[in-house]
Amino acid sequence: MILSLTVLDYILIAVAAVAGGAVNALAGGGTLITFPMLTAVGIPPVAANVTNTVAMCPGYFGATMAQANDLRDQKQRLRMLIPISIVGGLIGGFLLLNTDEKLFRALVPYLILLASGLLAVQEPVRAWLVKRSQEEGGKPLSEKAAILPVGLAAIYGGYFGAGLSVIVLAALGLSLDDSLTRLNALKQAISFCVNVAAAVCFLFSGRVVWSAALVMAVGALLGGALGGKFAGRIKPTTLRRIVVVIGVGVALIYLVRG
Repeated sequence: MILSLTVLDYILIAVAAVAGGAVNALAGGGTLITFPMLTAVGIPPVAANVTNTVAMCPGYFGATMAQANDLRDQKQRLRMLIPISIVGGLIGGFLLLNTDEKLFRALVPYLILLASGLLAVQEPVRAWLVKRSQEEGGKPLSEKAAILPVGLAAIYGGYFGAGLSVIVLAALGLSLDDSLTRLNALKQAISFCVNVAAAVCFLFSGRVVWSAALVMAVGALLGGALGGKFAGRIKPTTLRRIVVVIGVGVALIYLVRG
């Protein structure tokens, strides 16, 4: 998709991508910054979502590689959950491409509110998972029970990726008996597969604004590196609350503007 963007537009997109990459590295929720910026510079909502998904692929890959050691002995789980993640991402991407622009524009504020809500409950979800992993004596569910919730999360992620990580982590915690560190690594791999599957679905759709996607990909990688350096200096909880407030504010603006 070719749009006439100004130098200022690219600067704003780059700044948002750096901020989004840093936020993802520190607390999660970077899409609540990058997606609104893409629409603010004049990119239609569906194209903005498609472009954002394609641009975020390198960031998801980096997050997965960072926890590769925790995935080495989870090959059976990966063989079970990766295919459903890919299928779900493709389904979500297909649904997005076949959603009318006007309808998606109407859905955007509610999707952003949902993503903001998911980000807001991330800490309680993590606390619950830690508590659950420390409990003994309970009979765990069959690991195959993770297939359905992960599949549904993947469809959502292919359609609108904000908040995907929280949904996947909760789905894994409900059905798999393991430490939070290992579940988080599995979540990264699943989220990466969902995002790549959706991105593949979008590649030849004609909706990707490639110039913006390239700027975002570079900015997100830089932001992720910066976020890693500041990881010990900024409280993720505080940053997460700020992003939630931003998300709710953006959603209200969309609602008011119609």
